[in-house]
Parts: sequence; C-alpha cells; structure tokens
Amino acid sequence: MFANQPKGLIPAALSNMGERFGYYIMNAVLVLFLCSKFGLAEEQSTIIYSCFYAGIYLLSLVGGVIADKTRNYKGTIASGLIIMTFGYAVLAIPILSTSDNIGWLLPMTCVALFLIAFGNGLFKGNLQALVGQLYDNPRYSASRDSGFQIFYVFINIGGLIAPFVAPMLRSWWLGVHNLSYNAQLPELCHKYLSVTGNMNQQDADNLMDLISQTGGSVTAGEHEAISAFCTQYLEVFNTGIHYSFIASVAAMLISLVIFLMSKKMLPTPAKKEAASKSVRISDAERRAMAGEIRQRLYALLAVLAVVIFFWFSFHQNGTSLSLFARDFCVTDTIAPEIWQAVNPFFVIVLTPVIMLLFSALSNRGIEISTPRKIAIGMGLAAIAYLFLAIFSSIMDYPSANLFKELPVGEAASLKAGPWVLIVLYFFLTVAELFISPLGLSFVSKVAPSHMQGLCQGLWLGATAVGNLLLPLGPLMYNNWSLWICWGVFMLVCVISMGVMFSMVRWLERVTSDKVEAEVAAEPIKSDEEGVI
Repeated sequence: MFANQPKGLIPAALSNMGERFGYYIMNAVLVLFLCSKFGLAEEQSTIIYSCFYAGIYLLSLVGGVIADKTRNYKGTIASGLIIMTFGYAVLAIPILSTSDNIGWLLPMTCVALFLIAFGNGLFKGNLQALVGQLYDNPRYSASRDSGFQIFYVFINIGGLIAPFVAPMLRSWWLGVHNLSYNAQLPELCHKYLSVTGNMNQQDADNLMDLISQTGGSVTAGEHEAISAFCTQYLEVFNTGIHYSFIASVAAMLISLVIFLMSKKMLPTPAKKEAASKSVRISDAERRAMAGEIRQRLYALLAVLAVVIFFWFSFHQNGTSLSLFARDFCVTDTIAPEIWQAVNPFFVIVLTPVIMLLFSALSNRGIEISTPRKIAIGMGLAAIAYLFLAIFSSIMDYPSANLFKELPVGEAASLKAGPWVLIVLYFFLTVAELFISPLGLSFVSKVAPSHMQGLCQGLWLGATAVGNLLLPLGPLMYNNWSLWICWGVFMLVCVISMGVMFSMVRWLERVTSDKVEAEVAAEPIKSDEEGVI
C-alpha cells in the first residue's frame, strides 16, 4: 500500500487529517445547530449550509490563483490554517440567541463561517496540488492513483472521529444540568417561545411528552414554567455544541504545526519552474504543448460538469440524509449527527480492498482508466438511492412535513432501524472511492504545471456548484413522498453515469498523452525525492 510513495505524502496527509478533523466536527452538526440555536426552518439553515459549503470550494479557486500567481503555495496553505483557526474561535463563543440579539449574532456566525470557508480555500486545493506534484517525478508517477487513495484515507480518519465530538459534549453538558438529549425538542421549544399559548394541540402534546422524557417537570398550561424550561434547554443544548468548536480550534493548530515542521518535504514549484526554463523548446513544440494543454483543460471541464451532480447527491449526507436520520430512523441512543461517521469508517475499511482489487485486475492485464472508474462510481451512487427509494416506498413514508405531524408514538413505530443507514452509506462510500480520490488524481494528471492550484480549485469549484444545489434536497424531502425524493437523486446519478461513459474513450486518449517538454524537465533533485 505504501510501496514507492514519496516521503512527503504522509506529512501532507497528516496535516490534512488534522484540518479535516476540525472541519468535520463543525460540519456534522451545522444544519441542526443552526436550527437549534436560531430557530431557523430547515430550508433556511440548509441555504446557509449550502452557501458555506459552496464557498469552501469556490474560494479554492481564489486560493489556487493566489498560489499560482505568487508561486508561494506553502505560505498560502499556512495562511489558510491561521484564518480557519480564527473562524472556529468565533464559533466557539457560547452566546444565547434571543429576539434582541439575533440581528447581529446570526450575521456574526455567518462571518465566522466565511472565515472558515476562505481559509479552507487557501489550504485545501493548494495542498492537493503539492501532493500531485510529488508524482510529477517519473520515479513515482505510476503510484499517483494509490497515493491519492492513501491521502484520502487520512482525510477520513479525521472524519471518522469528528462526528462523535459535538454530540458527546452536548450530551455531557445536558447531563450536567440533569437534562437528556432529544433531537425533536429544540424545534418545539423555539416554536413554543414564538407562539406561547397559541401552539396547536398536537405540537403542545408532543412538547409536554418530550419535556417529561428529557428531565423537565412542568404542567400543561403553566406558560411561564414551560417558557423557562424551553429557554434553559436551548441554552444548555447549544452551549454544549459551542464547546465542541474549541476542539476544532485545537485541531487547526495541530495541523499548522505538522505542516510547518514538514513543509521541506514538499515540492517548491518556483524552483521547479526555474529549472524547467533552462530546457530549450522549439516553436513547433510550444504550439504542440499549447494544443495539448487546451485538450487537457477541455477534458477537465467535461469531467467537472458531470461530477457536479455526484456532489449534489453525495453531500445530501449533511442535509436531507441527516434530516432523514433524525426524523425517520431510531436515534434514541445514537445522535443523528453520528451517522455521518459511517461514511469515513467505510472509506478507511474499503480503500485497501479497492486498491487490492485494482491491483489484482492490473496484474491480470485489465487496466481500468480513471475516467472509467469515475463513471462506475456514478452508477454505484445511483444504486444507493435506488435502495433508499425502494425502502421508503415499501414503508409508505410520506413527506417529512406530514410525518412530523403524526403523534410521537405513531411516528416512533414507523421509524427505520440503523441497518438502513449502514446499507445506504456503504454504497455511497464505494461510489465516493471511485470518484473523489481518483478525481484528484485525474486533475493532477491533466493540469499544466503552471496551473496546478487553479485546476485543483476548479475541481473543488465543481463541488461548490453541486453544493449550491443542496437546498433542493430538503425542499423535496419536506414536501414530497420520500420515494420520489430519493428517486430524483437516483435518476440524476444514472444520467451522469451515461454521460461519463459516453466520453470515456476521448478522456482516456487525452490523459494518455504527455507534454514532452514538461517531462523533459524531470527529474529535478529536491527534498521530496525520498521514498516512504
């Protein structure tokens, strides 16, 4: 697994793992946190989430341009980590949201999210670009795909642990105050505080049932006591989440230390560029290079247009799929946010299996190209949503809005077991492993040496466009029968798979070509030439 890998890979992966750990702590709870803290409707919190999520990837274009122009990739990466640390520190401040301060507290939260997004834009794509440049040396070029798969495993080690942090701290802080966790109670508390005495009877009955289940002791009709409990529960509930953001700050600092200590192991593009200028290239060769670069960029843009729809479907794990886990699955003992850890767990476990599969096929003379793997991944994502659509149809699940109007006891009897989420995330994870790490490898193959940061930013920009579509998921989830909602995602993945397969031969031809002048400048002696 680690054979013939450059020595800079593991330090870069560790730095990225620390950053991802801090990020996934926040990401696992963001939509539900915005609902519980500010009383926002799910559609509103999802809009903020999708804008933030899209900003992370769109701002990678800005970060890529900055690094490409300055040729100071390492300084740009370090600056990104510092800015993210400050953003998480702002989020960690526990201030109770009220009608008097929401006018500035919600914008301050959004500013903190912007700082995290901007810092991530400076960090993420540029670190990936440096990892890709480790494999520009022909000595390691055959290990490019496996190198990015290893890099991706380290990302998900952070993602596996992180979703447990916020629920653990939240439950601990509730316990300190003799309260217990319930996923539905914050929404009902906000609703009661906004319409005290005028809540419809079904919601009022559900509120009283949940208050008694979570440690409260108030009597129906005692409006002041109920209001006081709701205010206390929201403050304690959200303060526990704020404390988890302190762990994000610590993770950013650790990631920064690792990067600064190991940055000498990573390439310095400015030095490589200076060395390549010493190679004489004829005008005819320059024209051929320009034509090939255009073809490579066309190929990149074609793949990006397809993977937009994968990310639109896959990143529902932070929106409609998290809401599904909360509303339709048994989460009495397992918080809905923790289910997001299933995906990184499968990434860690399945990556060696998939690498062995590709290796075994290669040994038998069966080479599956990166574009073909991406197309297969789209099909696997379609299977995941096909499963969920069939299950929802069998259970005759209505829209989420109608489901939440049912009495607590009746809704509980219809909830799915944990196995549904496990099967769903199994297929989504295998799809991800065919698309995400191999997509990073594909970008590093086709990107011209002077546009590495920008091209990695374009890959992340495609993710951003997919994320901008995320609010459509909760909109369908809340208003359509669930089998229709999941069927839409299945259809999107099937169409994307078909388009990708139709381009495979052209993409294989483009990625098999080499820019001879770039190759001629290698190998360049530098610190990163050691092997793990």
